[in-house]
Amino acid sequence: MRGFLASSIGVTCAAALALPLTPPALAATARPVPAAEAARPAPHAGTPATTPSDRRAAEPSAAGSTQSLPLEPLTRDRATPSAPATEQGLPRRAVRHFSLVGVVWDDPDAELHGRVQVRTRTAGTGTWSGWQDVETHNADHAADPDTPERVSGRVRGATAPLWVGDSDGVELRVRSESDDSAADSAGHTSGTRNLPAAPPLPSGLRLELVDPGEDDAASSGDEEEPRAAGGANAENSALTENSAFTENSAVAEASAVNADLAPFGATEIAALSRTETEQEYLALNAGELTQRQLQAKPYVGPRPGIVTRRGWGANEGLRESGFRYTKKVKAAFVHHTASGNNYRCSQVPSLIRSIYRYHVKSMGWRDIGYNFLIDKCGKIYEGRAGGVAKPVLGAHTLGFNSNSMGIAVLGSYGATKPSKSAVKAVARLTAWKLGLYRVNPKGKTYLKSAGSNLHRKGKKVRLNVISGHRDGFKTECPGRKLYGKLGSARSKAARYQGR
Repeated sequence: MRGFLASSIGVTCAAALALPLTPPALAATARPVPAAEAARPAPHAGTPATTPSDRRAAEPSAAGSTQSLPLEPLTRDRATPSAPATEQGLPRRAVRHFSLVGVVWDDPDAELHGRVQVRTRTAGTGTWSGWQDVETHNADHAADPDTPERVSGRVRGATAPLWVGDSDGVELRVRSESDDSAADSAGHTSGTRNLPAAPPLPSGLRLELVDPGEDDAASSGDEEEPRAAGGANAENSALTENSAFTENSAVAEASAVNADLAPFGATEIAALSRTETEQEYLALNAGELTQRQLQAKPYVGPRPGIVTRRGWGANEGLRESGFRYTKKVKAAFVHHTASGNNYRCSQVPSLIRSIYRYHVKSMGWRDIGYNFLIDKCGKIYEGRAGGVAKPVLGAHTLGFNSNSMGIAVLGSYGATKPSKSAVKAVARLTAWKLGLYRVNPKGKTYLKSAGSNLHRKGKKVRLNVISGHRDGFKTECPGRKLYGKLGSARSKAARYQGR
């Protein structure tokens, strides 16, 4: 794969000058938005008026935004009023439009022992949802210990994100509970035994409300900060031009790394037949295969269609520039995003943009953590930037990000069965990607642990080539129902490879 890793770098700088920020499919329709069309539906009573810095939440061309709201104490212990509150949250309030929620806190190594629940108001109808649980155990999705991404100083602790759809009101409660208390609550255990005191909540709790922006905003610039007031001048013009060039370079950079697989600037990498994939395999591995390997039949599954970052509208200005790679891909870890199943497949680009923004802006990661994402309709999406055929270092399985890839099925699969289309997509993707690295999906492999709550640092762990997140870390991910389908995915992937 070494030749492939280097082949696309040389075109990036020149391409930055040529590649428009708006995807080709949308460029023809891009135009100034008349004032009459720019406004969203009239806000409900209590909705705050937008300021210039808020206007992105009311414009169809908004590039997305994050509202970060500090939590307030809801209850205190009367006996020790100075003690930290065991329940924090936000009373019902109107806010700017958002579609995804999560809670973050200062220390990424601190755990939130307790329960997080949210209610949201649907924009357009004004209907309030019931209380929804937010998955609190999310620290196992992260960069490995002691890596530059982990020790950047920007990383925060966080819940999993929850997709709620277009909303303009929110109410939140976060309640501290001991693990025994939570277990008793879930199991309805009766009795008078003494339970341990609830642990303190992590410091710096904030509610993150993520607006993914409109689909036709595509790769336009980050709108996190308000624009400077006043007339244009040479300094502002220079800054704007420099920012535009940097952003355009990032867009070109993300597209160039897939240039050997698809036309430059493509929104989707097309599926290939088995014969075409085998030809591609030989081209990508030119110079690295022995004569015997060249003569042998390659066990690689037909390349599936993959929506690129440009296709789902990634704002390349959000992530850190450049890419980080591991040596090879020896295993695939399957995850669920635990973001709920209340999404339509037509909303997936918005959902992925929301998760991307949450990972980068709220959690402090360098990019979205997963290498690939799959929706319930079976469509495959490029995740972390760096090239879909390359060994991109992700932040998906704490302790085992090296020499692996992370595949997230969008949704929550503890009690809900994954769709057949999603399981098939896992099989098709792994048959192709693992095949490029000459790996059998039904086989076993060894990975060296970087440290997790299941395997000590430095231990060589024998794993299934296609594993669930819980095989590398003590966690519920990818959910009991999805984990139960991995055997089927392994068998299907091996058949796709011709084994």
